[in-house]
Amino acid sequence: MERIGIVGAGAWGTALALALSRAGQRALIWAHEPETVEAINRRHENPLFLPGIALDPALEATGDLARTAACGIVLLATPAQHLRATATALAPALDAATPLVICAKGIEEGTGALMSEVVAASLPRNAIAVLSGPTFAGEVARGLPTAITLAAPDAALGRRLAQSIGSKTFRPYVSDDVPGAQVGGAIKNVVAIACGIVVGRKLGDNARAALITRGLAEMVRLALAKGGRAETLMGLSGLGDLTLTANGLQSRNHSLGVALGQGESLQAILAARRSVAEGVSSARAAAALASRLQVEMPIVAAVDAILHRGAPIDTVIEELLSRPLRAETAITP
Repeated sequence: MERIGIVGAGAWGTALALALSRAGQRALIWAHEPETVEAINRRHENPLFLPGIALDPALEATGDLARTAACGIVLLATPAQHLRATATALAPALDAATPLVICAKGIEEGTGALMSEVVAASLPRNAIAVLSGPTFAGEVARGLPTAITLAAPDAALGRRLAQSIGSKTFRPYVSDDVPGAQVGGAIKNVVAIACGIVVGRKLGDNARAALITRGLAEMVRLALAKGGRAETLMGLSGLGDLTLTANGLQSRNHSLGVALGQGESLQAILAARRSVAEGVSSARAAAALASRLQVEMPIVAAVDAILHRGAPIDTVIEELLSRPLRAETAITP
């Protein structure tokens, strides 16, 4: 039994702590909010981020980041846009031999960096792996069957981590395609917003299926440009995560898109939420990264235009529908 630290006590971090408990591990979770630490330790619940879920009484929370850094394995489950600050704060207390598992999905605004690139900049000595795939936090927390990709450049490390965190209902499949797994996890959130807009605008299931399929092609193109492999995007961290997030109202990104499609403003939607919809930031970051790498991603660009450039939804839809007809291949622009 190995002490495993989790940095971030949102819905996903808390769900991961419960999954670790079921795997027979001792989990220590770091929370930014003192009230969350108190709720987990005294009442065995996290009402702010995972209401209605009873937590394992053995699960311990702390507000001391150094205690979490001292664990044998550390999972990073903070929001993507806060990951650089988190990694920087961990650096003084983290042993170089401690492996890190990145559980955040996104692309950093301003730099266009994948999460592994963000962490490596602050913690260059530590081995890094990425956890990504079709996971609604509530279902993981309740112990429902879940399969997920665990990508690590070192195969032995990947197998060790899979054995440490895996259980009968939480099944990691090991990959060595770290960039591919991350692109899938980031871009599926952007495509999910687009699919939500389709639902909110009542454009039909045909349109949503088309967006999912062509969104997958955009994910493949960007993954290839970042050194990933196309087949990775056909697995759990690509197609699996995309189909889950683009179809389920449990998805924060999909539900945000539905609200946009129904005429709500982005500011009003975000103001009413405590949880983070990673696709909002990733849309801008991915659009800028695609432009820099000369990768054509019209769906990502359309979502970025709606969210951040004031483009009217109906105008953007008309522009997408007016694109030239061409032969279909998996990565055709």
